[in-house]
Amino acid sequence: MEREVYTTKRKALMLNLDETKYGTIAEIGGGQEVARSFFQAGGASGTIAKTISAYDKTFSDHLYNQGESGRYVSLNRLEQMLNAEFKELQSVLGEKRDPKVKFFSFANTVETLNYQKNNQGHGWLGVKFEHSNLGEPNEVVIHVRLHENDALLQQYTLGTLGVNLIFACFYYHNRPNVFLQSLLDNLDTDRVEITMARMTGPDLCYVDNRLLCVQLVKNGMTPAVMFDRYGNVHQPADFLYKKNALVLRGRFRPITYVGFDILKTSYALFKEDKNFTPHNTLQICEITLNNLLEEGEINERDFLDRVDLLNGMGQNVLVSSFREFYKLVDYFSRFKILNLRIILGVPTFKKVLEKKYYANLKGGILEAMGRMFPDNTRFYIYPALDRATGKILLVDDVDMEPDVKHIFSYLVDNRKIRNLRQAKSKWLHIRPDEVLRLINQDDSKWETMVPKYVSKRIKSKRIFGYKNDNAKGSNPTSNC
Repeated sequence: MEREVYTTKRKALMLNLDETKYGTIAEIGGGQEVARSFFQAGGASGTIAKTISAYDKTFSDHLYNQGESGRYVSLNRLEQMLNAEFKELQSVLGEKRDPKVKFFSFANTVETLNYQKNNQGHGWLGVKFEHSNLGEPNEVVIHVRLHENDALLQQYTLGTLGVNLIFACFYYHNRPNVFLQSLLDNLDTDRVEITMARMTGPDLCYVDNRLLCVQLVKNGMTPAVMFDRYGNVHQPADFLYKKNALVLRGRFRPITYVGFDILKTSYALFKEDKNFTPHNTLQICEITLNNLLEEGEINERDFLDRVDLLNGMGQNVLVSSFREFYKLVDYFSRFKILNLRIILGVPTFKKVLEKKYYANLKGGILEAMGRMFPDNTRFYIYPALDRATGKILLVDDVDMEPDVKHIFSYLVDNRKIRNLRQAKSKWLHIRPDEVLRLINQDDSKWETMVPKYVSKRIKSKRIFGYKNDNAKGSNPTSNC
């Protein structure tokens, strides 16, 4: 459905004139731009009970962390701010308010561009708000990256974002995708990126935050989103900070014995690395947006089924919009990760070495290889089976153009490319498409091609076309 995009001033004025909304605004690090937007719109006394900016760290700890220090631009500090402000609002005004008035508390904690312009602007914004029942608040939090090369412009962006977020909580809370899209009203994606969103509370329990974040990628609001092994949404920069990452791209529909073996053998090879430590090494299964779209829309149930399977096998999940692997490596290079290992099969790696895929780069394949192999990155290559000859193909067997061979030799000599030689050859014939075909034909042979956990899950949840009427179905998950 089409909707009218209101200006920031009009949104603020609409909230100011709404006698049923009343709350507080707390801002740290980016000025008092959200509060300023409401005051400039006029009639703010009908909406704002208090504004505050605790810039001094001692004051911030005193107000929001009971005198204990901690990270100031973090989800934890944002939640402390929201809880403290909402609790104060209830204790001071709760007994005096009109029953029709719904309280809200907005907070943000932000790092804007410094004087040297050598940092990345980013921050957390959130709203705690009542809707259907007094005293039972909902909560929405987002994380943003600020891309403008001027601190003043970043402050204006924060003001617009804050108004958009408060407005969306009251007017679009029952339409999650519209909610997300409205956050960038009067803004552009080259100015700000929303890397994570989370909605919780009695009126928002129908929302699955994994689907919510996938919509961020689909809407072009961020290039990738991250879920941990338990299905929880994470801000990638925090999740990947000073970690090793082992990344496998695939459709995982479903994950087969081959996928299981790829994860197992690549992890074993990574353990030989002197920089490896188990406590800070993440295994990540990446699904590209292209693999989720059906006729332009995301099959939500199918996506959740895939993520649930991977989570059940202890895997973290990344959903991205990257087609080219150099863009995937660029993305991880944003963050202070220790080492990156990308896992590919021989057929995929053969395509990586084809020059036609890099015609859009000024430096062609040479530029792509430079971006694909920074100092902390290596590619692990899983073998393939030549069905015509029965031969097991390693990366050394890949056909390539003569000039590309020089690049390939350099990468091999510098151990940037490693063969996964411990692969189980007995499983190389398995293909996910064949497994799906057998499932749909009710041919039990598919059960010999996937790990036992996967086959049990497929049968018990009746997913991927499994038709056994004796199996029990499942309902979509929510955060209720």
